[in-house]
Amino acid sequence: MEKSTFRTWAAVTLWLVVAVFGCRDEQTQKKAVAQDDITKLAALPAEVPFPADNGPSAEKFALGRLLFFDPILSGHQDVACATCHHPEFGFAESLELSIGANGRGMGSKRMFNVPNDIPFVKRNSQTILNTAFNGMTLAAVANPSNAPMFWDLRAKSLENQALEPIKALEEMRGHQYSQEAALDSVVKRLKKNKEYQTLFRAAFPMDSPVTVENMAKALAAYERTLVGGSSRFDQYLRGDKSALSINELDGMQAFLRSGCAKCHNGPMLSDYQLHTLGVADNEKLPQSDVGVDNQYKFRTPSLRNLRYTAPYMHSGTLKTLEHVLEFYEDLAGDKIRNPKVKKAHLDPNIEHLKVDFKDISLIVEFLNTLNDEQFDRSVPEKVPSGLKPGGNLN
Repeated sequence: MEKSTFRTWAAVTLWLVVAVFGCRDEQTQKKAVAQDDITKLAALPAEVPFPADNGPSAEKFALGRLLFFDPILSGHQDVACATCHHPEFGFAESLELSIGANGRGMGSKRMFNVPNDIPFVKRNSQTILNTAFNGMTLAAVANPSNAPMFWDLRAKSLENQALEPIKALEEMRGHQYSQEAALDSVVKRLKKNKEYQTLFRAAFPMDSPVTVENMAKALAAYERTLVGGSSRFDQYLRGDKSALSINELDGMQAFLRSGCAKCHNGPMLSDYQLHTLGVADNEKLPQSDVGVDNQYKFRTPSLRNLRYTAPYMHSGTLKTLEHVLEFYEDLAGDKIRNPKVKKAHLDPNIEHLKVDFKDISLIVEFLNTLNDEQFDRSVPEKVPSGLKPGGNLN
């Protein structure tokens, strides 16, 4: 090979090497710039949104609170909304899967009565705290008339959500009446109660105010008062830079760096989208929970007030936040906990997931800054039915 030809070949080779690695460097820089930052997160707004047809009033709140704790809404009058959404557990429950109808006890001590033919509630009980803001993301304000509810998004708005457990066999209905007759049966009971007649008339000044629609509105109005939006995280984002410690700030950066904010973002730290993650089924269920469209898709939950709402995930199979993050670490390493879910079916966002074991404790520290201690924990001393507030919790 002639020297001139060799020099030309060498120059071209050198140029190609520089170009290739230069492009890689540029791609790396772009990737670094594209990494999630604090702008993916936001504080909760100060004001709670209400739908136009269900504005706030003290009378609605008072009625809704009593209805929420009154077992009169259940088939056998032994379980209330508060049974599975109790203030002591952050308006969630400490069980993997709830025990509704034909149950007794509270929290981890709750069990079915014997004999029993009622199944467990299919999915883990989500907290009602801050559900007034459901659907609020970085790109969208909350629309209370169309707010996404449940793990599978099957109901829109707190008003619609409030009625579903009353109709469900395993939650509140039991065998007392059919699903189709449940709501009318409950309303007939309420109409026979003089105290409820007075309360409904005060909340809804109209002829015949005791209706299914007004019952749902009262429950939803009360649930919108259950807000925990003054966490140290919120205080930090609102300008108090002393609200978070150095470790907690490092945890927030680890949270963002790990790709968690791809789905857990905005003021509620949820994109309210459906994702397939391959979470293990709960062995207490007789068959696999296939989620939405039989694709094991479930909605991203909020990360607020996690201290009070363990266990986690739709199946309640992860006991602690450390277990949740270890699950995501495994997922990033292609270890899928549910054998019925294949890698090809996993959510594309998992490609951006990089949970490192050394970051787990820091991320947990950050997640604990999302807790708000000041939510309303009060329980009525009595309810109009004369039944035990919260249901059979003893």
